[in-house]
Amino acid sequence: MPILKTADASIYYEVHGDGRPLLLLPPGGMDASISFWGRTAFDPLKVLAGDFTLIALDERNSGQSAGDLAAGDPWDVYARDHLALLDHLGLDRVHVLGCCIGSSHALRLARVAPQRVVSMVLEQPVGRSLDNQELLAHSWAPWAARMAANPPGHDARQVEDFARRMWQGDFVLSVSRDDVHRCATPMLVLPGVDPYHPTAIGDEIVSLAPHATVLHGWKSSPESTAQAVAAIREFIRRQVAG
Repeated sequence: MPILKTADASIYYEVHGDGRPLLLLPPGGMDASISFWGRTAFDPLKVLAGDFTLIALDERNSGQSAGDLAAGDPWDVYARDHLALLDHLGLDRVHVLGCCIGSSHALRLARVAPQRVVSMVLEQPVGRSLDNQELLAHSWAPWAARMAANPPGHDARQVEDFARRMWQGDFVLSVSRDDVHRCATPMLVLPGVDPYHPTAIGDEIVSLAPHATVLHGWKSSPESTAQAVAAIREFIRRQVAG
């Protein structure tokens, strides 16, 4: 079982396929893990393994990964995990596919280390809107309860503090609108269609980012989803690492 050991975490990861490296940042909120890809509109581990080298991981304190609840900005903690994994695998630059909260992680990674990200695909990015304030406010609660209850267990107040710091942001939570406006990384955005993943958030990312393309209607039918997968494949192939 491949485990990356860092100073403060153990990160479970998998590598599949062959070709250009594509880092998969999973959906699932605070429980984001490889297994959640099976619940999405398409599973990149099944539909893209023949096209790219796929690097998948369980995020810190989800799935088979564990780590400290560090002080400071939680988004930076996760970004350090992602960069540590790329370093461990000897990958200087990668394409990134993020879904749900994985889109926010992708945007943070591009802000922290833009030289490492060739391109991004953001699938149904999570974000804060006028209509989902209460929905997002406590979306982390089941994770926090599990973290506090399961061995070795974490202090409940520390767990809640970490989660609140992570989810207190505006927009896509991990970066600001100005950050997205300054982001030169090419991106393909597939907006969501539900309260956790408001369509308006995906559209706003596209309106702000200087090199963004949007794909609407990608979940409207199995045929549309298959076409979206083909569009993702083509988008990544068009990008040059440089």
